[in-house]
Amino acid sequence: MIRPQKSATKSGLSDVLQRLNPEEAAAVLRHLLAKHLELRPEAEQFATDHLSSGSIEEVAQDVYDRILGIDLDALNGRAGKHAWGYVEPGEAALELMDESLQDLVDDMKRKAELGLLPAAQVVCAGIVQGLYQARDTKSDGALGWAPDFPAEHADYVVGDFLRACPVKNREEARKNLTEILSQSAPKWAESLRRAANEGAKA
Repeated sequence: MIRPQKSATKSGLSDVLQRLNPEEAAAVLRHLLAKHLELRPEAEQFATDHLSSGSIEEVAQDVYDRILGIDLDALNGRAGKHAWGYVEPGEAALELMDESLQDLVDDMKRKAELGLLPAAQVVCAGIVQGLYQARDTKSDGALGWAPDFPAEHADYVVGDFLRACPVKNREEARKNLTEILSQSAPKWAESLRRAANEGAKA
């Protein structure tokens, strides 16, 4: 005879919650917030605090490690002959470094669009600082094949940040960012200032 399963114990429920994937955890959170509206302010504050955590130095170190971590094996796997054609090593290097930072750029834009400008600015300044630190580093990997990537990508990131900011906040964000970057990336100051100006006007 098949016996009905007993309800899960508290320990079992705890295990279930810990093993949820991100999509399942998000579904549980949405259900709880819909059912318990009184939890929404606390959840929003926690989310804001979580998204605002981190420092420029932490982001910069992460960027530096990502760029220098793309070694010759990764480059050889992307460059050369493929079914769709030939990929130059320099082109492959640019693609790999761009892809390695894309989630950080997406996170920066998401925070800016949510109005969390200080948090978005931390990510932007951290990316630029990490690229600046990597600019003259000798590398046998991707960076060695595309040494102009750090400076060019820094301009792109700054422009992206300003374009993602709400229009009413762009001028203040531009001033704050250019002041920070003039100190952390002095040799790129003029180029970054132009990128910021263009992004703020977009």
